[in-house]
Amino acid sequence: MSDGSDLTHVTEEGDAQMVDVGDKPDSARRAVARGRIELDPSTVESIRANELEKGDVLAVARVGAVDAVKHTWETIPMCHQIPITNVETEFDVGDAEIELSVAVETTGKTGCEMEALEGVTTGLNVIWDMVKAAEKDAEGGYPGTRIGGVEVVSKEKRKL
Repeated sequence: MSDGSDLTHVTEEGDAQMVDVGDKPDSARRAVARGRIELDPSTVESIRANELEKGDVLAVARVGAVDAVKHTWETIPMCHQIPITNVETEFDVGDAEIELSVAVETTGKTGCEMEALEGVTTGLNVIWDMVKAAEKDAEGGYPGTRIGGVEVVSKEKRKL
C-alpha cells in the first residue's frame, strides 16, 4: 500500500487533484477500446433490418459514442479536457451480440484511452436503450441482455 507520496491523483493530505501535464511535450496519441452487448437473436435481426420502433439503432449509438468521447472530461473526475482530432466507430454485428470498437486520436500531453472507453460504454448503453422494448421479458426485466468485455485493446504515442 502506498504512503501517499507517490499518488498522482491525491495529495499527501488526501485531497483529489488533477495531474499537472503542463511540462510534458505534445505527442500524437491513439487509443482503441471495445466491448459488446449480448442480445436476443431476434433483436439483432431487427437491428439489421432497421425494423425497431425507435429507429436506426447503430446510427444513434454511433452518435452517442462520439458525443461521449467529446465529453469524457465532464464525467470522469480529474480527466483532462483534450483536443479530439478523430473518432472512429466500428460495429461487428453477430447472431446474438454486437461488438463496438471506438478509436480516438488526439494531439496533446495526455492519452485518450478514457475517451475510447467512454465511447464504447455509452455506445453500448445507447443500443440497450434503443432495444429495450424488444429485449424486455413479461416481468419487465432483461434476462438475456448483457454488456461486457469492455477493454482497451491498444494505445499508441508518437513524437510529433
